Amino acid sequence: MKTTVNIPDKTLRDAMRHTKAKTKREAIVKALEEMNRRHSQAELVKYFGKFESLMTNEEIEAMEEDDWKSWTKASKKIRFPGKRR
Repeated sequence: MKTTVNIPDKTLRDAMRHTKAKTKREAIVKALEEMNRRHSQAELVKYFGKFESLMTNEEIEAMEEDDWKSWTKASKKIRFPGKRR
């Protein structure tokens, strides 16, 4: 769509610098796309829940250790062909 707009020179220069655009049109399109993307993300955030609590590093390590222990116990019971015990 062709539109004539009066954009302040400094604002347009800053937009071109921040977007690394080579043309004024490219800078404007990139800036509008970024604005639309950010607003879309802000809309989606409304639908996300909140964390009641997060696991501590110690809880994660304990869980991983328990997983490792159960895996090593299970692997001792597996008999591989051609291997004698």
